[in-house]
Amino acid sequence: MAQMTKEDIFSITREQLALELNCEAGDFSKDENIVTDSVCHEKRRKFQDEPFFLQMATFGNNAVISADKKMHPWLNEWVKGKRGFWLFGQHNFFELECELRKHGYKMAQTHHMFLPKPGLIGLKTDLQIKWLETKDFADFYGKNEFANALCDRFRPDRPDVLAVAALDGEQIMGMAGCSADTPKLWQIGIDVLPQYRGRKIGTTLVTLLRDAAFQRGAIPYYGTSLSNLGSWKIALASGFSPAWVETEAHKLSEK
Repeated sequence: MAQMTKEDIFSITREQLALELNCEAGDFSKDENIVTDSVCHEKRRKFQDEPFFLQMATFGNNAVISADKKMHPWLNEWVKGKRGFWLFGQHNFFELECELRKHGYKMAQTHHMFLPKPGLIGLKTDLQIKWLETKDFADFYGKNEFANALCDRFRPDRPDVLAVAALDGEQIMGMAGCSADTPKLWQIGIDVLPQYRGRKIGTTLVTLLRDAAFQRGAIPYYGTSLSNLGSWKIALASGFSPAWVETEAHKLSEK
């Protein structure tokens, strides 16, 4: 398998987000902000069953916003004269939040997304490592210890496909897992039990899983929130770089 370049990785990712935000992949590189109609593309990452009332993303320049048509007049005025990446700042977010609440919605947190640098790292470790496949995950569903590494249950539209755990005897110290959000984009999550933190277990597991995803022809990606500095540090130390920011609106009744 030929090694993916940085351009390959970003191109595939932009094409995926373009499907989800109802735009062209090149729109993320424009100067002007873009407002489109919200859609529910069959090839989207399936985080919910209906179109988002509002979804917004930036790769660091402009912003692309897909939204329900009733939001378009307000959004077209709101984005005027603003650099797209600043729309994710608190002062602009507050204005958006106030408008959404008139329609029964609120903003979710921002998701800061990382893409891998090209190439394998080939990390060696003295940790006792165990690899798990989809057939091995049933016993972990419904438990909270590894809620970031694995989904809450088997989800056929974005199944957990691979995980790696570090063991202390029979005790799992930490686990990194990835879900196939699309056939090409596999999202990595990591959990380390509190008593084992501070030993670089998270960085080791994410690095190993990152390489394994690449070796299976997928692009591993990693997401965290703005203030989760521990998660940021793991991403940066595991061969990932900040790539884009995305967020969406949820119904007021949702947590």
